[in-house]
Amino acid sequence: MTPTGNRIVTFEKPLEMKVNTFKFPELITPQGKSAPHGAILKIVTTNICGSDLHIYRGSFAVPKGMTMGHEMTGEVIEVGSDVEVVKKGDIVSVPFNVGCGRCYNCKHMRSDVCENTNPEIDCGAYGFNLGGWTGGQGDYLFVPYADFNLLRFPDKDAAMEKIRDLTLLSDVLPTAFHGFAGPDWPAAPAYVVGENILIFGAGPVGRAGAACARLLGAGAIIVADYIQERLDLLKPHGVETINLSDGVPIEEHLERITGHREVDRVIDYVGVDCRGFGAEADKIVESAVTNAMLKYVRFGGMTSTVGVYCANPISKDPKAKKGHMDLEWSNAWIKSPRMSAGQSPTANYNHALMRAILNDRMPYLSPMMNTKFIKLEDAPAAYKEFDAGSAYKYVIDPHGSVRQ
Repeated sequence: MTPTGNRIVTFEKPLEMKVNTFKFPELITPQGKSAPHGAILKIVTTNICGSDLHIYRGSFAVPKGMTMGHEMTGEVIEVGSDVEVVKKGDIVSVPFNVGCGRCYNCKHMRSDVCENTNPEIDCGAYGFNLGGWTGGQGDYLFVPYADFNLLRFPDKDAAMEKIRDLTLLSDVLPTAFHGFAGPDWPAAPAYVVGENILIFGAGPVGRAGAACARLLGAGAIIVADYIQERLDLLKPHGVETINLSDGVPIEEHLERITGHREVDRVIDYVGVDCRGFGAEADKIVESAVTNAMLKYVRFGGMTSTVGVYCANPISKDPKAKKGHMDLEWSNAWIKSPRMSAGQSPTANYNHALMRAILNDRMPYLSPMMNTKFIKLEDAPAAYKEFDAGSAYKYVIDPHGSVRQ
């Protein structure tokens, strides 16, 4: 029997989320076009992402009532007439980017900047104000261009055994991996073996970044954050940590750990809500981490900005309200830094990362992530806890599908 409703978390106003009921999804795009290329999923797991906190806080502007969620894993329960590869009953991961698979960018594995899934800008995503795609923090989800977008897990039982890690493939793990993209990506990540790496942010994506650094054979892996509980999740797994509240200059920590005051690579997993350093540690300073990357990377090193940046309507800085940032570029230019930025093209990374998980190449991932499964109706309270600095990675299990 086909369900008649679909519960989904919605944004009501800053610091307030709600679970509302919508109609069961159809094979129709947000623009009202028939989508025989699409599929309907019954959600198995759907995660709360650090990017969702930007929306929750009001620093990423979205309309009232917008449906939330862009990290989804589900079971295919319906396919359109044009779908040839994905089958009913498949367990699949949904990349948070909505790609058409047909445009120039998608054909070059740049689904993060698809030209056809958002009529206003070349970037479509679920659960954001980016194309009108319904969010996935709910019971069911419509996915367009299913054969291109969906990552099929090869065995249903094996997938459910490792769902705690596989649920990360929709965003947080490929996004973390994207922090290591080199100038020739998406062909391959930059050379990482033996590199000393500084990561800003010990939230779920920063912790996933530390896990990716281990997978790629990094040298010293250093994670900086203000919340000790999050840092403590990393210490048992070969990761050095810096508590930014201790008053010790970052370069002194780096010298203690590596013998140098700069590192080979610095990655920002924080984004627009980042705090300042020193006297500004209690304030939001949108440019703080970006300038710190340029300061602490070595000459000829690599920086990656993966955290979300946007015009911040709640900022006290009038320039930041318009999306402008002050960069100390003149001091950094002489270093000839290589730089990358932007959203992860998730479909370019998720298959390889799936293989790493299924073949037990990342046994440290689950302990680092500290996953907590919750019911859909508990999502609004989880947003509040996450915003307060909780060290959990919250994963919603709307149908009780996961064996605890």
